[in-house]
Amino acid sequence: MASLNDQHYINLVIKGDTQAFAVLVDQYKAMVFTLALKMLKSREGAEEAAQDSFLKVYRSLAEFKGDARFSTWLYKITYNTCLDRIRKNKKEQTVVAIDEFNEQQIRSLDSSLDALEAQERKQMIQDCLNLLAAEDSFILTLFYFEEQSIKDIAKIMGIKSNHVKIKLYRSRKKLATVLKTQLQTEMIAHYES
Repeated sequence: MASLNDQHYINLVIKGDTQAFAVLVDQYKAMVFTLALKMLKSREGAEEAAQDSFLKVYRSLAEFKGDARFSTWLYKITYNTCLDRIRKNKKEQTVVAIDEFNEQQIRSLDSSLDALEAQERKQMIQDCLNLLAAEDSFILTLFYFEEQSIKDIAKIMGIKSNHVKIKLYRSRKKLATVLKTQLQTEMIAHYES
């Protein structure tokens, strides 16, 4: 299932062409770094995790079977690398309580967000994602920004598709809580100034 372009470079690397790996790194480095940053909340940690992930991929590239997309395999390695770092460092994550949101309130919140300019909205969402726990931020980034399917996210995270759906639902509710708080804070600040 790896794209023909990816598979071409994978084959070259396996045959000993180390320069071909640079093409794969260039293609995926931005998203690997973004996913690592979402989980680790530290630029330095994300850079190290991204490097470690690509090193692991390089060392085990011959084991890549091609039954999933290369990006899915790479993101799974990135996810596991970040989890290992989190466990090793045992840093506390920001915990967001899930308020009792119903679907109407979430739709209402979405309407409020639509009123913001597109760039402001994207930045607001990115800022709010950074306030979530690593796993919540990671899964929402994969689903909405990288447009990975539920099935691919399940492969990346090593869990069942139904569990991904549950995690996405809970992560969305947490994000809605953070967005609601941030929007209220922004409105208060606007009216106070």
